[in-house]
Amino acid sequence: MKMTSIKMKKKLEERMSNPEWNTSFNRDKDTFRVEWKQSQQGVTITIPNIIAKYERRGEAALDELSDHIAEALRIMNQTNELTGKEKNIFPVIRATSFPKKSKAGKQMVVSEHTAETRIYYALDLEKSYQLIDQAMLEEEGWTQERLEEVSAFNVRSLPTEMNHDQVAGNDFYFMASQDGYDASRILNESLLEEMKANSKGELAVAVPHQDVLIFADIQNKMGYDILAQMTMKFFAEGRIPITSLPFMYEDKRLEPVFILAKNKPDNRSGEDGQ
Repeated sequence: MKMTSIKMKKKLEERMSNPEWNTSFNRDKDTFRVEWKQSQQGVTITIPNIIAKYERRGEAALDELSDHIAEALRIMNQTNELTGKEKNIFPVIRATSFPKKSKAGKQMVVSEHTAETRIYYALDLEKSYQLIDQAMLEEEGWTQERLEEVSAFNVRSLPTEMNHDQVAGNDFYFMASQDGYDASRILNESLLEEMKANSKGELAVAVPHQDVLIFADIQNKMGYDILAQMTMKFFAEGRIPITSLPFMYEDKRLEPVFILAKNKPDNRSGEDGQ
C-alpha cells in the first residue's frame, strides 16, 4: 500500500511521542515539526523526503531519523561551556555563502580565510557539534583570539594519514578520516608546508566538502584537468559542500583558481589566501 503524507505523519507522531515535545504537521508545506514545549526550538523535516527514504530502507530509515532528531533536540536544550572543554574546540571550513547567523538569530564567530572560504568554530559533542556564537564567548569571558589559538592548536593535533594515487604522472593525496574535520586540516600550516616541501611540481589544495581534503602535486598540464574534474565530483557529492574551486599554495598563501580545460590556470582571482 502506498505511503502517504498522512500515514507518515502518524508514524512520526508515534515515534516522536515525548511529554516535553510538541509535534505539528503543516499540510500546505508537507512538513513535520518537532520542538521543545518550553523554548519552541525544534527541527522541521520534509515529509516527501522521508517517504522516499522509507520506501528504500523501510523502518531502518525512521530509526535513523528518530536518532538524528533526538540528538538535534538534545543539543538545542543543553548549555554547553567552552571552559574545561578546550580540547573539543575545532575550526570548521564553510563556503562564504554559509550564514553568519544561526536560525535563532545568534551571531556566529567567524574568521576570514580565502575568497571562497570562511572559518567557523565548533564545540565537539562526540556525535555532533555546535557552532560557537558570540554569546557563548561573552558569557564565558573568552576573546576571539583565544578561541582561534585553541582551535588552531587542536587542528594541528589531528592525525594526517592520507591515501595516495598517481594519475597521468601527477600525485594526488586524499584525507577522509570522517571525523568531521577533514577540510579543517587545510588550516594546519605545518602540514601544508610539509606537502609543499615534498612536492615535485606545483602544490594545489582542495576542500570540495567538509569530509575531504585533497592535495595535488601537479607535474604536467593534464594534472590541472584531473584536479578540476575530481574537485567538482566531490563537491557535487558532499553532505556539506564548500567550494568546487581548488587553491594553489605558494608563499604560504592559498589562492583560488579557475582551471580551464587542458590549460594551466593563469587567470587567477587575484584574492590572497590566508
